[in-house]
Formats: sequence, structure tokens, C-alpha cells
Amino acid sequence: MYRILISGYYGFNNIGDESILKAVVESLRMDIDDVEITVLSQNPTDTAERFSVTAVDRRSFKAIIPAIHNCDLLISGGGSLLQDVTSRKSILYYLLIMQFARIMRKPFFIYSQGIGPIKSDFNKKLTARVLRKAGGIVVRDEFSKEFLSEIGIPLERIVITADPVLAIPKVELDSGYEILRSSTANSKTADTPTDYDIFESEETVSKNLSYVGFAIKDSDPSSEFIAEICDSIEWMIRERGYKAVLIPFHFSQDVAVVEHMEKVLTARGFDEDIICLKQKYLTDEMLSIIGNMDLLVGVRLHALIHAAIMEVPMMAISYDPKVNSFMHSIGMKAMCSIYDFKSDFFKEEFDRTVERKEQIKARISDNLLRLKSSLKQNQIMITELLGRR
Repeated sequence: MYRILISGYYGFNNIGDESILKAVVESLRMDIDDVEITVLSQNPTDTAERFSVTAVDRRSFKAIIPAIHNCDLLISGGGSLLQDVTSRKSILYYLLIMQFARIMRKPFFIYSQGIGPIKSDFNKKLTARVLRKAGGIVVRDEFSKEFLSEIGIPLERIVITADPVLAIPKVELDSGYEILRSSTANSKTADTPTDYDIFESEETVSKNLSYVGFAIKDSDPSSEFIAEICDSIEWMIRERGYKAVLIPFHFSQDVAVVEHMEKVLTARGFDEDIICLKQKYLTDEMLSIIGNMDLLVGVRLHALIHAAIMEVPMMAISYDPKVNSFMHSIGMKAMCSIYDFKSDFFKEEFDRTVERKEQIKARISDNLLRLKSSLKQNQIMITELLGRR
């Protein structure tokens, strides 16, 4: 039996990272016979139940040390773990886990991560020092490879694949259809006439749905960016006849933003034209929700990746180089950044995207095949590492 320990940002109700874990676990089970998987998690009970793995508390070094000691391989898996922009401390945590593995003579593997940005010179030096001892380094984009090279990792040691979530297959639209139908009904009072009868059949959902999803990220719901997004949605509803679905992709961080947007748009008289999702969903449910959209407007990277899996045209608003890198990988560009977003620019890009949506779908489909194929390199390298044990 092979025992694999996975370290990452798991158990925080961020559907992007939970989707990464789903993809990694399923890939390991598909390619490695007789594998036992343990995950370091903020919520071990939920992680264990959801993914049928052993899970230990990522905050307890009394649990972490034995887990590393007992494993055959540590995977530092997916996401943007090695960066110090959103947190100065988290990068030290992930490097420390890898350093423990090194001390205990356990191989560790970097699994399709996005590396950087790293601002601190100390953190750059420490990252390079630890990663030079990695059994394998796989990154998800060219930016990460270039950054690692700049801090001293030999280029020949770095392999580029794609984000692990892209390995998840496309799902049926049924569950997303039911969630949207139920969310529409629940958002209206029994005495208020509604138009959610557009969800009366799956045929309507799959062919004629005129909904646009918004997966928006901002720490300040009252920011100028959110105000411009609300103006854009108002124009989209009034001038183009679409309806909006507000999606809290990282629930704990985004729900305040989407509720604020709902409040603003309702005050403007558009309560019949928006659906505000206010529950947490599993990966397949979120894929199905996004699959029911005509178009996704996304700041969240993994919302855009979910749209790509479901072959839904997208408009990306970048807040980080990883968004630009992903859009480049599927032959597209981000519309703009959150720092220069204006509703006037949205209007032009929206019409252009709707007009070219079939071309965009074809482009996404073609690039997705290539990116999914590249992910097999992770499993090849992991199998080689385990074979040396």
C-alpha cells in the first residue's frame, strides 16, 4: 500500500480549492493501485466525509508530524500556496510542512501549483532553498515557471501542466437547473408574481436560458469596483434582456459581496431579474449551476475554470497574474483588471462576447483537450517517485 499525504488550502469552504482536492484525489485513485490518502484540513470531519479520505487538523502539529512520518509521499497540492500577497504567514506554513518531510527523509512533490507573487526577499530565498529538494516540481502556468527560475530553481527541473481542476469531467445540467429554480422561487414571496417559469423544462434551461453568472471577488462590498459591476448588471438587464445570477464562489468571503449587490439592484427595481445564491455547493453542483449560464463574468479563477469545463463563454476580470495566465492558456485574454474596470468597457466586451460565443466555445473545447492531457505528467512523476521507495 502507498500512503500519500496532501497539504493545501482545504477545509475552508472555498469551492475552488475543494475542487482541486477532488481532482487530485480522483486522479491518484485512478492511477495508483492500493493507495491510502490523508489530507491536512481546516475541517477534518467534513473533508474526510466528502472525499472518503483520512483527514487531520492542519493546525495541530501533534497530528501533522505523525502524518508526515507515516507517509510515503507528501504532495503540496494545487492552488496558489506559495505566495505572500494574501497572507505573509501562509507561505511559511506550507514551506514548513515540506521541510518537515525533508527532515524525515520523505519525498515531497509540487502538484500543478501556481507560484507567486512572492514579495519578501526572505520568502523568495526560503522557497528556493526548500523547493530545490523537491522530488518533482510541476506548475500550472508559464508565469510560475519563470518566477521559480528567477529565484534560482533550474529550468530543467520545472514542468508546466495546468490547473488540476481541469481534470474534472463535464457534468449534467439537471442539479444546477433545480438549484436555480429553487433559488428563484425562494427569493420571491408567494404573493409576488415571478418569471421563474423559464425554468419549467430542461430543454429551456439547456437551449434558451438568458442568464449570466457573476462570480465576483472584493474585500469591500461598497468599493468603486462593485458599484461599477452593479451598473453593468443594470445595463445588461435593461438594454440586453439578460438576467443575473450572483455566485458566492468562496462562500465565506463572497457572500457579503453578493448580498450587497442584491440589495443595490433590488433597490433599483431589478429584484425580478436577479438570483442571489446564498448556500454552499459541492463541486459538481457548482459546475452544473455554471453550465446553465449563457455567459460567466468571473474574478475568481476557479469560477472561470468551472466555466471552461462546462464550455461556457466567459469574461474574465483579473485581480492576479494567475487569472491572466489561465485565460492565455485557453487562447483568450482577461477583459481588464479590477483596478481599471468600468461599466462602459463591460458593455463593449459583453456584446462582443455574445456575438462570438460559438467561436469561444470551440476555442475553449480545443484548448481543454490539450490542458487535460498535460495533467497526466503529475501522475507519471508521482508513480516514479513512489517506485523509488
